[in-house]
Parts: sequence; C-alpha cells; structure tokens
Amino acid sequence: MKGIFYFFVLACVASACSTFTHPGLLHTSEDFDRIREKVNEEAEPWMEGWKKLVASPYSDPSYKPNPASIIYRGYDGTHAENYAQLYQDVAAAYVLAIRWSVTENSTYADAAVGILDAWSANLTEISGTVDLYLAVGIYGYEFCQAAEIMRTYTEWKNFNRFAKMMLRVFYPAINQWFVGHENWGSWGGGVYPGWDLSQIAAAVSIGVLTDNQTIYQQGVNWFLNGTGNGQINNAVPYTYWYDNQVLGQPMETGRDQGHTMLDIALFAAIGQMTYNQGNDLFAHNDSIILSAAEYEARYNLGYDVPYKAYGNAYLGLPIISNSSRGNIRPTWELLYNHYGVLKGLNTTWTKKYRDMVVENGGGSEGGSGDYGSDSGGYDQLGWGTLLYTLEG
Repeated sequence: MKGIFYFFVLACVASACSTFTHPGLLHTSEDFDRIREKVNEEAEPWMEGWKKLVASPYSDPSYKPNPASIIYRGYDGTHAENYAQLYQDVAAAYVLAIRWSVTENSTYADAAVGILDAWSANLTEISGTVDLYLAVGIYGYEFCQAAEIMRTYTEWKNFNRFAKMMLRVFYPAINQWFVGHENWGSWGGGVYPGWDLSQIAAAVSIGVLTDNQTIYQQGVNWFLNGTGNGQINNAVPYTYWYDNQVLGQPMETGRDQGHTMLDIALFAAIGQMTYNQGNDLFAHNDSIILSAAEYEARYNLGYDVPYKAYGNAYLGLPIISNSSRGNIRPTWELLYNHYGVLKGLNTTWTKKYRDMVVENGGGSEGGSGDYGSDSGGYDQLGWGTLLYTLEG
C-alpha cells in the first residue's frame, strides 16, 4: 500500500495532476517584476528592504550548506538535536533565491540551487520526538518557497529530485498528522493551533510545488473544515464588536503571545499562498484572519482587548496572557499590505504594529535570524518591506 501511495504522489511531479500558478506560493512572477522595478529605481521603502536583505549573511553566494541524512527535532534520548542545520540552510536558500529573482544574476541562482541540491541528495528522514511535526511543517513550507522560486531557473537540473524529497521525507509525517493525530489521546483537542497550522502551510506548499491537487486540497480543507484546533474557527474561537471594529480572539492568546504571534504569521502565509492560487482564504468568514491580527496587534501594543475564558476537555485558558507581550515577528507587512492597501479594509492596529516592527528594524522588516538566534527567529521567512509593500 505504501508503494502505491508513493507511486501516486511521485507521478504528479512529472505530470501535473492539476493546474497551478508557478511560481505561486508566497510570491508570483508579477511580484518579482514589481520588486525588481522598485529596486532598480531605488524607490523607497523597497530599497531599504533590499539593503537589509543584501546585508544578511544568508545572502552571500559563498554560503556553504550543511546537510544531514537525518534531522532530529526533540531529544529522543539518543540523538542530539540538529535541526538548526536545516532552518539556517532554508533561510539561505530563500534569501539567495530572492536575490537572484531581483538581480537576475546566476551567481545567486547557482548558490540557491546548490543548497537545495545538497539537501535533496542527503536528507532521508526527519525524526526526534513529537516535535518532528513542527520541523516537517515549518521547515517544510519554508523550504518549498525557495524551490518554487528556483523552478524557473533553467540551469537547475535537480528540481524533480528536490520535489521527490519533499514527498518522501516531509509529506508522510504531514499526512500522518492529518489522518491520525487525533487518535493520540490528548493530541486531539489538547494540541495548540500552531501545530495544525504548520502542517496546513506545508501541505499547501508541497501540493503546489509538486502539482498535486490532492495534497494542496488536504491543507485547504483542514484549514476550513478540519477537526483540529488549527481549523480557523477553532483557532479563533471568539469574535467581538469592540471599539468600532471586529476583533477575533486567537485561542493561544491565553497561553502566551509568542506562540499566538506564530499563529498569526502562519495565517498570513497560508492566506498568501492560497490567494496566489485563486483561493481567497484571507476573505474567509468576514476576513477572520484580519480580525485576529487586529486583536493581537492591539493587545501587544499595550491596549486592552476583550477576553473570554477558553476551555475544552484538555485545555484551560482562563485569562489572557502577558507572557512575551510585544513579541516581534516579521509578518505584519504582508498582512497590512493585503488587507489595508490591496483591499482597503480597516487595519488600524495591524498598521500600527507594522510601523513598530519597521521602526524597530531600522526602516524595514527583516527576515530569518533577525528576530532571534534560536528556532523562533526562523519560524517566519520575513523581508516583508521588500517583498509585500504595495503602492497605496
């Protein structure tokens, strides 16, 4: 049965099972045309974002990848954790891919695909504790971003090998999460939304990358109708009309603000990727993603928000948490520009948080590694001022 499953998903690499826009995850060809034009014109704020990206150590084409055959996240009692090797190389592949797309200089393309090739030639397994699901989810969706950009580079000969690695190494755990984790006792209703959301982001990404509509739709369906806490109406269980706008209370805001901010970032990534494929999840349920972003931005800027005690059979979150209040993650340019500039909706607090993040970054939103040296600093790819700014 396993062999039949692999035959199906691998066959979709060579011949599309459905028509997708390529590149069409976080960025499209039209996006890069806009960005390239603005950088060539030295227009602000794009130029400030470009300077920040170019200054990143991950943008150096002499960057050397550090692949492993097995990545461990979570100490299993035997093997040391080594997942930093993966998320750092993912960050470099993505930044170099962007640098190539803007400059059209093959030096950066060759460096980016060199990283992708090193991993597709070596990685056979992701293991550890249950935390391995965070690795396949977060790093899986991030890795796909670089590959989706680089698929248009005609000199990349190993795209299919990379795509097969995503199907063989990352996707089986993602699929196992969707079809089985609720049978793991408290891992059903007791798991926080970020776990589900990372799997959704990865499924959407892998589906597009490998032209597999089944995998793509698996992620979309879980976001809209899944039984896990990452299903959007479970992840944002309460909404309020408050101070002349709708605010959506994310479940995890009773846990801490750092994890809730990760949820917001994953909402944004899922929304952007599906929007680029013609599915406007940003608009779902009266733009509930925006309502959640406005709630989080307002609270983390130091203002009061309504809060209703959350609880189920496994989780009890009676009060809103002050832990890591003011957490900064590079996702606010994406959210502000989509909702505020493109759609003209009320983004009062999202814009204020965007402004704070940009000011904190010296004039632009940064990216991987700029917001912490541990895994939390690499949970978002970032570089939003360069990549998502639209003319309003």
